[in-house]
Amino acid sequence: MKKVRKAVFPVAGLGTRFLPATKAMPKEMLTVVDRPLIQYAVEEALEAGIEQMIFVTGRNKTALEDHFDIAYELEATMRGRGKSLEVLDSTRMAPGSIASVRQQEPLGLGHAVWCARELVGDEPFAVLLPDDLMVGQPGCLAQMVAAYDTVGGNIVCAEEVPHERTASYGIVTPGARDGRLTEVKGLVEKPKPEEAPSNLGVIGRYILQPEVMGILDAKEKGAGGEIQLTDAMARLIGTQAFHAVTVEAERHDCGDKLGFVKANVALALKRDDVGPAVRAYLRTLA
Repeated sequence: MKKVRKAVFPVAGLGTRFLPATKAMPKEMLTVVDRPLIQYAVEEALEAGIEQMIFVTGRNKTALEDHFDIAYELEATMRGRGKSLEVLDSTRMAPGSIASVRQQEPLGLGHAVWCARELVGDEPFAVLLPDDLMVGQPGCLAQMVAAYDTVGGNIVCAEEVPHERTASYGIVTPGARDGRLTEVKGLVEKPKPEEAPSNLGVIGRYILQPEVMGILDAKEKGAGGEIQLTDAMARLIGTQAFHAVTVEAERHDCGDKLGFVKANVALALKRDDVGPAVRAYLRTLA
């Protein structure tokens, strides 16, 4: 069983829900407290043992790669002023550890993943959606890799979602359960509540076998007229092992404004440096 060494980050989206903030800045560079969303996702991948990050980008997304580069002028200025560079340690990536490829058309998540096919090659790989900010110890992807090391095949991260919201998720048809591990018998993209096989929704973390790229090659469109990753994954069921893991983690949906604001408050309250002041401030609003 091959080790999961590569992770794909589909980051080509326009971020229209956050306009005007995202007019000139990638939505993945929006900060939760003092770190951009993309950094949380990359740090999660590093903790899980990922060696190469593959950014599937679009136009005006160069800030994502710049963030993980060495900033000579900034660092020289900080040194000259006697300031520690430790705060930048997690933004310095080794040469070759980040690669990028363009998604030239917005044709869906499945298409974005397919764009990384040449960089993924014939290896299993992870997919992380930075909009889903996962807070846990160990991290979400590390928990999934631990499951993968046991059962192999394909792994999706899942959580129980409100029944009335199944139309917002890929939904699992569950098989046998073993603790937090559930056999996946089927996947349905955004079913109506009355048609959903369960309320176990797939969220933005996946470990997939390279064969999924061959299925995505057909560019078949699904829900919303887009090339859906869920549809391609469903084709692997029955031919390869497929499981869902319900991880021990706190999820923040930073794809909308309310979720983003909640994430800032929740993570700020966990911090020793700003938590007490934020808590005191919130009391004044009660």
